[in-house]
Amino acid sequence: MTTATSLDPASALATGRNDDLPPGAADKLSRYLDLLAKWNRTYNLTAIRDRSQMVTHHLHDALAVLPSLPARRPLRVLDVGTGGGVPGIPLAIARPDAAFVLLDANHKKVAFVTQAAIELALSNVRVVAARVEDFVADAPFDVVISRAFSDLPSFAALAARHVARDGVLIAMKGALAHDEIAALPPHIVVVATPELDVPGLDAKRHLVVMRVVVQA
Repeated sequence: MTTATSLDPASALATGRNDDLPPGAADKLSRYLDLLAKWNRTYNLTAIRDRSQMVTHHLHDALAVLPSLPARRPLRVLDVGTGGGVPGIPLAIARPDAAFVLLDANHKKVAFVTQAAIELALSNVRVVAARVEDFVADAPFDVVISRAFSDLPSFAALAARHVARDGVLIAMKGALAHDEIAALPPHIVVVATPELDVPGLDAKRHLVVMRVVVQA
């Protein structure tokens, strides 16, 4: 019997939104955790060692973002500071129709995420070793997302140039950082701050969804 903190990845979208994982996704999510646990013993990719906590803190946390992603196809997503591949890898597994670029300056983490994308046959993932301020994209992104990358003003300042005209910046946060929101520059407008329902995670989780206003 599974518990709220040891849900099989197939249950990772059981958030009351009637979202479904595409065929084969549950297996890939489980294999991703296997790879993360294996590499973590050598490369210290995440402070979380317990698999059930990896499910809640990594898989469920990432997949809770799905309803906030635009449904448009094709969809281009940039994950800034992807670390061990969160939220990029779980989202790429759940949205095989979307193209993901996973960006990080840490070469050990980039090596892991690159290998994970290869072993999981994620043809919709490209991994880049670069700082966001140095990254040169071939086209703007519909979504630029980050989890625990930096404070909101810094994230917006560094990532706004990568957002398409009708795209969004999405920051994954715990409790809402009202001081950070207040410190955003005038051309960064917060359009939504949904509270996330993350199964098995007893903590506040929010998204801060922002748009870049083109200044005349």
